[in-house]
Amino acid sequence: MFLHLGTLVPGTLVQALRNIARNKKNSAIIALLVTVITFLFFVGNSIFEKSNSSLHQAFIASITGDVVLEKKTDITMNLFGANTPVIDSFFVIPTLPAYDAVMELVAAEDEIAGITSQVSGKAYMDFLGVREPVLLCGVDAASYFSLFPGIILEEGRFLQPGEYGAMITAEKALGIENRNGQYPEIGAPVLLTSGGNMGFKIREVPLVGIFSYQNPGYFMNEIVIIDPQTVRVLNSIQVAGDSGTELSDDALLLLNTDMDDIFGEAFTAIGEIDEAGFSEDMLQAYLSVSGTEDFGVSGGDWHFIILHLKDGVSSSSFINSLNKKIESYGVMAVDWRTAAGTSAILVLLIQVLFNGGIFLVCIAGVITAINILLISVFRRTREIGTLRAIGASDFYICSLLLQENFIISVLAAFAGIFGGFLFFRWINAMNLQITNELIGGLLGGTVLKLEFLPNVAVMSFVFSVVLGLAASIYPVHATVRIEPMAALRQG
Repeated sequence: MFLHLGTLVPGTLVQALRNIARNKKNSAIIALLVTVITFLFFVGNSIFEKSNSSLHQAFIASITGDVVLEKKTDITMNLFGANTPVIDSFFVIPTLPAYDAVMELVAAEDEIAGITSQVSGKAYMDFLGVREPVLLCGVDAASYFSLFPGIILEEGRFLQPGEYGAMITAEKALGIENRNGQYPEIGAPVLLTSGGNMGFKIREVPLVGIFSYQNPGYFMNEIVIIDPQTVRVLNSIQVAGDSGTELSDDALLLLNTDMDDIFGEAFTAIGEIDEAGFSEDMLQAYLSVSGTEDFGVSGGDWHFIILHLKDGVSSSSFINSLNKKIESYGVMAVDWRTAAGTSAILVLLIQVLFNGGIFLVCIAGVITAINILLISVFRRTREIGTLRAIGASDFYICSLLLQENFIISVLAAFAGIFGGFLFFRWINAMNLQITNELIGGLLGGTVLKLEFLPNVAVMSFVFSVVLGLAASIYPVHATVRIEPMAALRQG
């Protein structure tokens, strides 16, 4: 008898299927529970993975590259400010120390496919009667555009090395046309105003091109690509004014004055210029020419060095290695997500919070499954006791229950993933329009399209099976403690 029962272990799968069929109600409840958790985990992480992929593709190909070098500070920076919103309003991006030495060092790295530099700023743009804040991206035109294939020229031409000029996105050009009925023309003057604690500066540059991003993301349409000299001039008022004083009422008056009225009462009220010696031609010449001061064009005064890595190079490993080499220069390397700023970090944070919520749901689900399995075990006390009485080993009993729960978990995992696949098909067929710019940027378009990602499906499947088996541990332990004679008496 004992020898015969020993041969039953390979046949526990058949017995497990029979037990599942006999306990349809409990099996169905556990399967439904695991299916729902799998569905939520799969759908949620598929959406976040798509967001990460869209952001990764958009920023690396268009703005951040793979690695960005910045001055080492107490906080991390993105390409247009601090990643800490509380201080962003008065944070001034520091220039890179030892720029030439750092450039020489990184240029010798074999893993690098391309290098460029950038100086960033913020200003108000007055263009064709439309005044709005913009992000200034002062670029090394000789290397910038070849490094970013995601920048597509729509009209005009790319900014040339040593040239004073600006490029705006096609989206911003359409926005200007919608607001004043006139589409921007190449060569039209673009007026930029920057204010600081000590005053303000106004600079004018011609529009040389209109471009678009291949994968536009959140805030990317606010970027104006411009020559670095103009950005340095506009930034100088902010750096020089970092003394804790406030703008005077006269300066605020001129900053907030409509440019059409700059020669009216609001301007003359300041009283800084003698009317007899002033003309509009003089101001035009000042705006166009006085921005040509040399702010270290040949060497420093750059905020960032942007690197593209060769295919197959791990950015995290490269960053760790490079940081050891450049630490003595007061410079640090960060990845694309840190350089991209709030939008990219937000997706990662939301994903962590979402999976934290799923983890709490899983705890509740495991507790529920344990209770259901324990009830099932107690109802099968006589059956288990009989098996123990005729010689079934603890291994046989454990393998029987584990196989039952494994089969339920596998079927539920497939059901949850298949349900997610059908959900994606249903959503995609509806062609839902995304009106929110942030959400559209995170999902990579203005139409909601969800993708079936095999890696997320595999991860969800493994997660569900582990969840089902984890819920079996305590009930299995309780099962092997059942004494044969006590079970028979109870039955």
